[in-house]
Amino acid sequence: MPFTLHGLPVSQGIAIGHAHIVSHALLEVNHYHVADRHLLEELARFDDALATVRKDLEELKAVTSSGGQGHNEVTAFVELQIMLLADPMLADASRALISERHCNAEWALVQQMEQLVEQFEEIEDAYLRERKADVVQVVERLVKVLLGQPGRLPARRRDGLGTIVVAHDLSPADTIGFRDHNISGFVTDVGGPTSHTAIVARSLRIPAVVALHHVRHLVEEDELLIIDGTRGILIVGPTPEIVDEYRLRKTELELERSKLNRLKDNRATTLDGEDILLLANIEGPKDAVAVKAANADGVGLFRTEFLFMGRDELPDEDEQFEAYRSVLKSMGTRPVTIRTFDVGADKALNGVQARFEPNPALGLRAIRYSLAEPQMFMTQLRALLRASSYGRLKIMIPMLSHAHEIDQSLNLIDRAKGELRAERVKFDERLEVGGMVEVPAAALALGMFVRRLAFLSIGTNDLIQYTLAIDRSDEAVAHLYDPLHPAVLKLISGTIQVGARFSLPVSVCGEMAGDPAFTHLLLGMGLRQFSMHPSKILEVKQQVLRADLTELAPRVQRILKMDEPARLREAVERLGG
Repeated sequence: MPFTLHGLPVSQGIAIGHAHIVSHALLEVNHYHVADRHLLEELARFDDALATVRKDLEELKAVTSSGGQGHNEVTAFVELQIMLLADPMLADASRALISERHCNAEWALVQQMEQLVEQFEEIEDAYLRERKADVVQVVERLVKVLLGQPGRLPARRRDGLGTIVVAHDLSPADTIGFRDHNISGFVTDVGGPTSHTAIVARSLRIPAVVALHHVRHLVEEDELLIIDGTRGILIVGPTPEIVDEYRLRKTELELERSKLNRLKDNRATTLDGEDILLLANIEGPKDAVAVKAANADGVGLFRTEFLFMGRDELPDEDEQFEAYRSVLKSMGTRPVTIRTFDVGADKALNGVQARFEPNPALGLRAIRYSLAEPQMFMTQLRALLRASSYGRLKIMIPMLSHAHEIDQSLNLIDRAKGELRAERVKFDERLEVGGMVEVPAAALALGMFVRRLAFLSIGTNDLIQYTLAIDRSDEAVAHLYDPLHPAVLKLISGTIQVGARFSLPVSVCGEMAGDPAFTHLLLGMGLRQFSMHPSKILEVKQQVLRADLTELAPRVQRILKMDEPARLREAVERLGG
């Protein structure tokens, strides 16, 4: 009999295929004694495994960095795992265990991994929890090589159905490694909307459901499965009638997607004639190709921190200048909003710039970090200003919450301008500077923003996290991460209204902007600028073309007065009906 499991939907679409269970190699490790005469061989076996995994990860890094096969965020994850292979706490400590205890390499690795995981679990902060998962995944890869189990995928099947990978968890390297195979979808025991599996699945447009808990123990190898990545459902052992129904749904979704391509050259204009700007979020110059392919109105968020992460030395002024200039030139007359680096929390620097914090999400991150490291900040500001003469650049300051942060940032920008004038270097004298509204304090005290900045952008991901006190990377509370919480909606709406009152442009650049389910809600609040992943632009444009703002605005105002979650959610769903 078929049965259904419910998890978190993290990548939309429908997949029908046969299960491939990814084994948990760490459970298969036994301990045995290594004789003196074989000790050097065992150490060599360990080093060979390190070299093999490092080579695999370097190849995957090259694939993800080349564009078109993933995402720059994925590249950062892979780079972190390459770094872990050389981490003395893992590599050197495991070698020492092999030598001192005359034990096999697999067992030494697992012992050292368990010690590291225990340390991370005691600290209980978001970034270290993510790094804990990376340690486990790297050790899993090493153990599979040592055991001679590289994890081959099944060959293509005669029935034409693909493979659905079923795992406890998947690293970015694992997930990207499946790119050349007939993979239909991913399901995992653990994970959340921002987990590795979720990010990679979305970038590859493969349906995925995570946080299914004991799915590996409930599904058998080769069993027929259906994933509904929109509703977060996994159907195990479906009947032919259920398969036929989902095949029809899958065909309808693919037809709808093909129709969206016809909208590429259409202006994003509502039924009552209001033009809406649909901008793109990017991580690097190579993403500009996808921005132009979607015919976006420009770049609403260039996350520059990905130029800084996964490396021991910081990019110098010239390297940053070339990256910024490349994007500006490729966009021509379209605006490009570049955010100064937002490090901290789940985005940490390496080497001498790395620092330990008991709670990085509330620590020295974003603009706080930039102001604490003025030399680094000035280098970036000079590079940005130099690039501004090659296009329509806007500078955006992340995670502002105090007036003095804005004043110090503007003073440093003025100082950088003065240096460039003295050096007779061209830059855009009229360049606009804006700020991000990402914490409740900013949304509730917008006066200081209005008097000092040229535009605002709402980062809904962090705003929701800080408003609801929920770590969005923690699967235990991921279900409480609610964009439709009344408090969140009031903060977003209030920010948009203040911007309109003072003629200050406001955009939304978080996940909400790219979710078609929220397009009419945001339009009814008064939002006229959306910034999202390039792959979401056509879906949102379709919703814009169907919207009548004169009819939406009063309905949304009634919704904003609601405080019962069920009624509020139903009302939002009816907006798009």
